[in-house]
Amino acid sequence: MNVAIVGTGYVGLVSGACFSEVGADVTCIDIDYAKIEGLRRGEIPIYEPGLDELVRRNVAAGRLHFATSLAEVIDEVEMVFCAVGTPADEDGSADLRYVLDVARDFGRCINGYTLLVTKSTVPVGTSDLVRAEVNAQLELRGRSDIPFELASNPEFLKEGAAIKDFMSPDRVVIGIESERGRKLMERLYRPFLLNNFRVMFMDLPSAEMTKYAANAMLATRISFINEIANLCERVGADVNCVRTAIGADARIGGKFLYPGCGYGGSCFPKDVRALMRTGEQHGVEMKVIRAVEEVNERQKTIVFEKLKAIFGGELAGRRIAVWGLAFKPETDDMRCAPSLEVIARLRQAGAEVVVYDPVAMDECRRRLGDEVVYAADMYAATVDADALALLTEWKQFRLPSWAAVARTLRGTDIVDGRNIYQQSDVEPYGLKLHSIGRP
Repeated sequence: MNVAIVGTGYVGLVSGACFSEVGADVTCIDIDYAKIEGLRRGEIPIYEPGLDELVRRNVAAGRLHFATSLAEVIDEVEMVFCAVGTPADEDGSADLRYVLDVARDFGRCINGYTLLVTKSTVPVGTSDLVRAEVNAQLELRGRSDIPFELASNPEFLKEGAAIKDFMSPDRVVIGIESERGRKLMERLYRPFLLNNFRVMFMDLPSAEMTKYAANAMLATRISFINEIANLCERVGADVNCVRTAIGADARIGGKFLYPGCGYGGSCFPKDVRALMRTGEQHGVEMKVIRAVEEVNERQKTIVFEKLKAIFGGELAGRRIAVWGLAFKPETDDMRCAPSLEVIARLRQAGAEVVVYDPVAMDECRRRLGDEVVYAADMYAATVDADALALLTEWKQFRLPSWAAVARTLRGTDIVDGRNIYQQSDVEPYGLKLHSIGRP
């Protein structure tokens, strides 16, 4: 099959590499000429484990190509995927300008039946807007007779495990309009699902809603357990015991029930806000979803509040070490990361902040410049620091040398924003652990 994917960001590039890995002929398209030239040279613009090798292998095999214009390849492809970004607008709604740009470009250049598949995360009703843009362009060309169809194929990839998720999906959600489109999508996805062929076909609005509903549910579980953790601290309970016990209930399960300093990234914050905005536009007050966001924004401050309490409210002149900047392990993504909130509050309080992250240091430099001190490694970050705060649970942080930390740290306090340490780990070294939701 010949496929074009417009957008070479996280979703587009992973999708293109994975489709080509199973034999499809894929062209990834982006208007950023420098990015396309870099991809042709094997330079991967995002960090995702295994992606660089996958891209290079399929480029070498002649199955993965890069271009700067959809018109270059439109006559060769059976379907076009739209995988451009939908950043949050000022009012929280999804900014659809790039999606509609793709629709206009599609309408300007198609010459025969082509399926336009939206993989970008978009609110319910976007398909109607896309259809209107394509039809408008066909009318301008005097070619309203050219047939096309739309599909919605939301992605459910986890950053850091995107290739595994794509190659072995637990489900593929497809909103479709006809049997012809359905057969095209079945053919494309069959190699991924030979052992567990679970494609879920539905109407377009249901597919569009599914992505937002799924992310909102996961975000809800995180905010729920964080509220329970905060209450546990007050009443002397241990949230880890509570989490394990409620997760043992088959109706609940244990996933996304890990307390910490809040969720971040490119999906949960944006999608929760967009779902609230969709509710407002249709006269439905999303009370639960609004509370999820409010709890999460408050939770992002919890590490700062613990540090503030440790020093009696006086952080000016203190040096605070931070381990972990990305919103989660195995990515350099700092979008809406708790680290940004913690660092901003520490700086406002007059503290000096020294940071280390295995992957996200360049991204931090791009965002924060010289507002923080950059350490060469995790132990260099703790040198002469008054306290250490863990914000991202990278594997290399999970079993540190507490002896080394005790030698280099000026203070004795460790604030564990992800609950990966035990008090018994640090006590032999004269250190004090401050967790979330533990007495």
